[in-house]
Amino acid sequence: MFSRFCVFAGTICVALLLSYATTAQDAQRPVSTRYEQRTPSRDGIGKFYMGREISHVMGHQGAEWLERPEREREEMPNRLVELLKLKEGDVVADIGIGTGYIARRISPKIGDTGTVYGVEIQQEMLDILAKKMAEEGITNIKGVLGTITDPKLPPESVDLAIMVDVYHEFSHPYEMMQNICRALKPSGRVVFVEYRAEDPKVPIKRLHKMSELQVIKEATPHPLVWVETLRDLPWQHVIIFQKID
Repeated sequence: MFSRFCVFAGTICVALLLSYATTAQDAQRPVSTRYEQRTPSRDGIGKFYMGREISHVMGHQGAEWLERPEREREEMPNRLVELLKLKEGDVVADIGIGTGYIARRISPKIGDTGTVYGVEIQQEMLDILAKKMAEEGITNIKGVLGTITDPKLPPESVDLAIMVDVYHEFSHPYEMMQNICRALKPSGRVVFVEYRAEDPKVPIKRLHKMSELQVIKEATPHPLVWVETLRDLPWQHVIIFQKID
């Protein structure tokens, strides 16, 4: 067991070193050259970033799927929120908030003095969110209409930004991450929650999963340092970064 852990830890360390080595070079590249266009696969848009094809976005027509009863068993959302170690008064950005499935669980953790910025690029999804918040009497979640490149959050305003099964759908991941980082307070955290691409038993389409190493690779052009990866959830890993100066 110890030897397997050492091999795994060594793999992560090598990946981090290789990723950080290319960060400065990648940051100097023009945005237009960061992406490649190829023939799209069935579930992708044909746009590639760092070797990964970007998947299609789930439209607001699929909102009911976000509220499916089996999601409790598949994703353990309450456990996820516990892992975030939130405190009263925290400001959280839920990027791709959808129907507020996770944000509704975050809301009581941060209390009346905290705020969840619920970012969406579809006004229809924000309308669904507003209806649910009104029905449940939740007042500390604020919908924000972002764009495909910018979450439209105030600079240095956010303690934690979380993306649950969302990042792999960003059509402009580099630009979005740049702007998310600008919105983070000093030492703020970014949390990627993605279905594990390393696990063939996770019954999710390939482009809707991401490996830990791919997430680390795509995060390192930004002012972020990897903190830890948590594997407490049935199908997803929780990959946590912290903003650095």
